[in-house]
Amino acid sequence: MDTIQDITQGMHELNFEATTAHPFPEEIIQEILIRLPVKSLIKCTSVCKTWRSMIINQTFIRAHLSPQNDTDNSHLLLVHRYSVSSTEETIFFGNAALSKVEYEVIEVTVHYDNQAFDEYNSKIEFPVAVREKTCDSCIRVAGICDGLVCLVDDADDIFGYNYNLFIWNPSIRKFVTLPEPGVKLNTHGEYRASIGFGFDAKTNDYKVVRVVTLSFIRGLQTLAEVYSLATGTWSSLGVVSPRTCLMLEEAANNVFVNGVLHWSVIFYKTNDYHHPYDSILAFDLGKDVFHEIFMPEGIEWNFEVSSRLSISGDRKSIALFKVDNRNGDCILDIWVMKQYGRTESWTKLMTLGRQGPERLLPRDPLCFRKSGELVLLLSHTDDKSRNELVSLNLASKQVKNLGIDGYRCCDVGFYKESLLLLDKTDAESY
Repeated sequence: MDTIQDITQGMHELNFEATTAHPFPEEIIQEILIRLPVKSLIKCTSVCKTWRSMIINQTFIRAHLSPQNDTDNSHLLLVHRYSVSSTEETIFFGNAALSKVEYEVIEVTVHYDNQAFDEYNSKIEFPVAVREKTCDSCIRVAGICDGLVCLVDDADDIFGYNYNLFIWNPSIRKFVTLPEPGVKLNTHGEYRASIGFGFDAKTNDYKVVRVVTLSFIRGLQTLAEVYSLATGTWSSLGVVSPRTCLMLEEAANNVFVNGVLHWSVIFYKTNDYHHPYDSILAFDLGKDVFHEIFMPEGIEWNFEVSSRLSISGDRKSIALFKVDNRNGDCILDIWVMKQYGRTESWTKLMTLGRQGPERLLPRDPLCFRKSGELVLLLSHTDDKSRNELVSLNLASKQVKNLGIDGYRCCDVGFYKESLLLLDKTDAESY
């Protein structure tokens, strides 16, 4: 930290000399600034108008995200953990019964992706305005991309009635509140929605994709719409083709890799609702096109077998986790698509059952670390509301507790500090 302070102080003196004596090349100043961390750059915006104008420029903000500036900051994991209240209410979606669960946000922290899993900084607080709009009970991380975090009111995924969506940059304490989407209860009736978030390199734009399956009454028709951070507006993509799909979970997780968003879904062939099958719905952000990626051969849909997607260990492809809850036990199958887009390259890495002397159950696989280990939640057999966040070595099958225990639910994703939203005039500060 002393080095950073010395640099900023020295640059301040250089800038002063440049304004009073000989001009100091702006290109050199930019080359130095662009190597500083986010918090130091925020302080530098107060040095002078020239520096501020340079730092909040979109070109500078994108350049600061360049791999050339990667340090330990590129190997961070954001952990969002929360508990579930004991109050449950059952409602009906078409002919299916859903359980309404009230979530209580506990905390968000960022950790180094190292052996010790050290905490990178203090607990991150949600913006007050976000807490007020969601009643502080249902905030969920729907996606993370380049330091931006997409937040959703969890009730939106279960019922679709609140429409509260936010894009948040905790590093610079700014967020954008999205306008209401086009598909709503009063326009389309009951439905289930799932959110995806990623970056469109073709248009240099961050996008939120909302995939909505209408109720059984409307034949399980699935619609999609896209929010552009650049324009601040929603646009309709119409009906998802070529097949109708239904999200497997009330809040299906999404994975963004290679410019494509992915969801694990139940597919139905058109006008055939008697033969569902597991598959992956993919959306290319650059082409605005949906397509299907098939799961490994032999996998069949079963109500008691859940699916979750993740980015593969090398971050070039996708991984698939199948949790089998039949027979009163939890069995986890871990698959990786070795060559992205090639169905025949699906490879099963291992099958995991009860772990440790306490015989903990593998409940929620979350993501791969840079070391190749898998982060997952293990639940106690006598109390499944008690969980341990652990890191699993796939080669030795050794499990290491990461020191985050007791929470009912937990999400983990890659995180990198950035300046994104700094140039957005409609972004709120807190």
